[in-house]
Amino acid sequence: MRLTVHDIARVANVSQATVSKVLNNYSGVKESTRKKVTDAIEELKFTPDSVARSMVTNKTNTLGLIVGDISNPFFAESAKIIIGKAQEKGYDVIISNTDHDDENLENAIQTLISKRVDGIIISSISRSSMRIKKLHENGFPIVLYNSRVEGDSSNSVVLDNYRGAVLAVDHLVGLGHQNIAFIAGPTKYLTTYERYLGYREALEKHGLVLNTDHVYDGEYDYRKVYDFSYNLLSSPDRPTSFFATSDQMALAVMDAAASRKISIPQELSVVGFDNMSISANAYIGLTTVSQQKENMAELALKKLISLIEKTESDALSIQLSLKPELIVRKTTSAPNKK
Repeated sequence: MRLTVHDIARVANVSQATVSKVLNNYSGVKESTRKKVTDAIEELKFTPDSVARSMVTNKTNTLGLIVGDISNPFFAESAKIIIGKAQEKGYDVIISNTDHDDENLENAIQTLISKRVDGIIISSISRSSMRIKKLHENGFPIVLYNSRVEGDSSNSVVLDNYRGAVLAVDHLVGLGHQNIAFIAGPTKYLTTYERYLGYREALEKHGLVLNTDHVYDGEYDYRKVYDFSYNLLSSPDRPTSFFATSDQMALAVMDAAASRKISIPQELSVVGFDNMSISANAYIGLTTVSQQKENMAELALKKLISLIEKTESDALSIQLSLKPELIVRKTTSAPNKK
């Protein structure tokens, strides 16, 4: 016969609610009472499982994590950090991948809710997403990671993407570059759109003209970015530098340059955005804007758990914007004067 919380409560001579508090390590239980419960557990050889515990607490201690593209090192590294920190706090994590597709996002949300996750962290959503607004308005615990929705007060933790783009352009202009190509990515995402605004307005600040032929605003697709860069580097008015809004796409630019036998940084400077682990590789040494993944993950998880556990800190929504940092390595230098 399967043992239940009721059996433990009977043997320990305490309420089922008290047993639940002990099983979930809540504070506020007297040490003598806690010992009664643990002694009863030992006597009955009881091993609590997540299903039984969730029936008592209405919690599964499981979180959902939705990412745009798990093959992208930024999302993979972010997921690893979030999962590790969640496990430290006693939560398991279910990951869903959307491939940057709105229908896949909707299906992922529905699936996670059907699995009774306690809350969801979502990365890479359209800046006009009504689904996120509805979840927030209905009180479902949700935090946006590296994403925001225009005109919405949902909890979010992002980088100051506008400022990050300005830092990148300022760096290139400071080296003497005036022809700066831009790998924007899809501007349906607010984070990407803000980087585009930062790029555009930084050019204006320095008196430079934006050449739309030198801007890629398609999907984050290696082959498409490679082809765009290769063709642009074959043109008479080829740029002296590229700024890409992801390190992964910056690597596509570098591969295109290598195919054209254009040396970096002597003939072409490249700046990325993310500071992926591979970007610090001695062979690559990519100059990039750091995303502060560790800090963003910590803050997003802390807020989500406060929403789930209904602590005092969940009273107000937060929209945190962290300060970016430019990491200068070996892919940028003054333009070749030849």
